Amino acid sequence: MITSPLALLGGPPVLDVPGPHFAWPPIEGRDVEAVTGQLLSAVSIPDRSGVVANLEDDVASFLGVRHVVTTCTGTAALHSMYAAAGIGPGDEVIVPALTFHATATPLFHLGARPVLADVDTCGQLDLDDAARRITARTKAVVAVHLWGLPEDMDALAAFSARHNLMLLEDGSHAHGAAWRGQQVGSFGRAAAFSMNGPKPLSAGEGGFVATDDTELYYRVLLHGQYNKRCRREIPADHTLAPYAVTGTGLKLRIHPLAAALAHAQLPRLKDYLAGREAVADRMRRALRGVQGIDVPHSPAHAGPAWYALPLRYRPEQLADLPVKRFLEAVHAEGAVEVDLPGSTRALGDHQLFHTPGALLPGYADHQGPAADSFTTAQRVHGSTVKLPVWHRDQDLHLADAYTAAIIKVAEHHKDLVK
Repeated sequence: MITSPLALLGGPPVLDVPGPHFAWPPIEGRDVEAVTGQLLSAVSIPDRSGVVANLEDDVASFLGVRHVVTTCTGTAALHSMYAAAGIGPGDEVIVPALTFHATATPLFHLGARPVLADVDTCGQLDLDDAARRITARTKAVVAVHLWGLPEDMDALAAFSARHNLMLLEDGSHAHGAAWRGQQVGSFGRAAAFSMNGPKPLSAGEGGFVATDDTELYYRVLLHGQYNKRCRREIPADHTLAPYAVTGTGLKLRIHPLAAALAHAQLPRLKDYLAGREAVADRMRRALRGVQGIDVPHSPAHAGPAWYALPLRYRPEQLADLPVKRFLEAVHAEGAVEVDLPGSTRALGDHQLFHTPGALLPGYADHQGPAADSFTTAQRVHGSTVKLPVWHRDQDLHLADAYTAAIIKVAEHHKDLVK
């Protein structure tokens, strides 16, 4: 006999449609044509020409910056950005303690030290904690626009100016997000973006560095592009020109097929984001006031990209029901794409940030942070439940079913506690 309406306990599910329910990027005929056409045209582009030049020009125009350099991954973009910004041995860079590890890990490969700073209850950089971690070696601070929600760039710009720090951005979740009408990625001296599969602008795999600083642009080229690009783009009389053929010896350039996919996707990005904003607003309104769930708040002057919809789970409001049990019940209702953040997490949980010397020569004496250094980052990560954000009207039934599943489980949480 069914004793609960919850599907996990024998009741009917909210959604009875097999998954997956969310796929990104949306592939249309024009994407297939672009990639196929590029395959027949050139599968290697060693300079800034063809689809690579077109993509870089169009992304630069979209962001409102002077220079964009594409890379093979977002991690490579971060690596090139840090190297080009002159960060090297002994330098320290303040990084939020809640992010994807690649925001910080390239710093190890430059001999620098990522200095983790805690976040606030919204998951954004705690500037008071960051200020306490500044030393004579601190060179930069990184703004991370987590889940596509822009950081408070007024506060971060003032913070970096007050402490004479370089402001850099990791916009990997936030293509097209804006703060007071200005595009994320155009605030700092440089910004790095990922174009990995699920990102708002996707190349399947890829990334790019954006900057208004021409000198930094030359150094990005030298870090991972070398030879033809550097010889053609760095003036012959520039002091860096003699390094053009070798650069630093790394090849980090984007694959032309990936560039073709991203270039075909870019003209639709604004429509994608408008659709995501409408769906995210619909889902937030449905979940606002639901016991055990806090929805993210975005200031009126912020324009999120909604890479995901991060909810805060409040077990104390649901008889201390563990989040994994709550998630199990939501999945049973058919909302199988609701998930806990995996790779985006509290960085202090990663062994690499405590004892990097086991993998990276030169860090044998590195002293990692104390286990209780980033309590808010750990608490925010441990209580975050994320949902996909669709962009099409025809997917509204999925968005509604997902919020209905969460509401149903929240309303009947006592059945799970029993």
